Amino acid sequence: MSTLSENDHLELEEQDLALFEEPEEYRAPTPEPTFHLFKRKEEDIDILSESSQTFNIRLVGSHPLWAHVLWNASKCLVWYLDRHKELIRGKNILELGAGGALPSIISAVNGAKKVVITDYPDEELIENIKYNIKTNLSSHENIEILGYIWGYNTDPLLNAISQSKDSHFDLIIMSDLIFNHSQHSALLKTCEKCLDKHGQILVFFTHHKPHLADRDMKFFEEVQKDNMFKVEKIVEEIMQPMFEKDLGSELVRSTVHGYKLTHLNNV
Repeated sequence: MSTLSENDHLELEEQDLALFEEPEEYRAPTPEPTFHLFKRKEEDIDILSESSQTFNIRLVGSHPLWAHVLWNASKCLVWYLDRHKELIRGKNILELGAGGALPSIISAVNGAKKVVITDYPDEELIENIKYNIKTNLSSHENIEILGYIWGYNTDPLLNAISQSKDSHFDLIIMSDLIFNHSQHSALLKTCEKCLDKHGQILVFFTHHKPHLADRDMKFFEEVQKDNMFKVEKIVEEIMQPMFEKDLGSELVRSTVHGYKLTHLNNV
């Protein structure tokens, strides 16, 4: 009676695995990009400027890092920045995990000295940000777009605003990032290295999964544990839930929270 050799077993295993491979023609097509028209609140627009009232934000069709969504937190952050233009004018701004980069665009039109827009160094994400900047802003001279992984070397970020080692960002903005629970320490590491001693960090978010709300809030526990930043709640706004079919309290999933972090030694 014949027996199978080790090589025969290997060939059979490879054939078996091939049964699970989808023929290329059966793969679902990559979703097309989506466009979202965002209109600023009229009372927040500087009537003496030529700032646009609306922005057409393109989002990638699908992405594992959720860059295909225009978050409620991003919209609320924009409204806050529009109401507090003094945080932006003449200042160096850093956005982490920018996605469609709407808050960065608002920062640019409100007179920022320099806006550094970052997201994960994925070509699709970075090219989409470049598209939004090109199509929504008439001038791009004060914009720098960089791929960046949280927690890594911050020199490229700081070099984008100045070659001086003493230059740091006046404002760091983050919308709906802290649901990445494993990245809390990395986010804080970047913030600690990039923020000017008189600067602020704005953290806007929603508890999209109410049963994980305590894990979202551990970000602020870690902030206070490091004893570096003061934590202050500045915004709470109820909107439509981002994902209607998700489980958990609709009120929790609808509420956007905004926090401000400042250096403790400059409070």
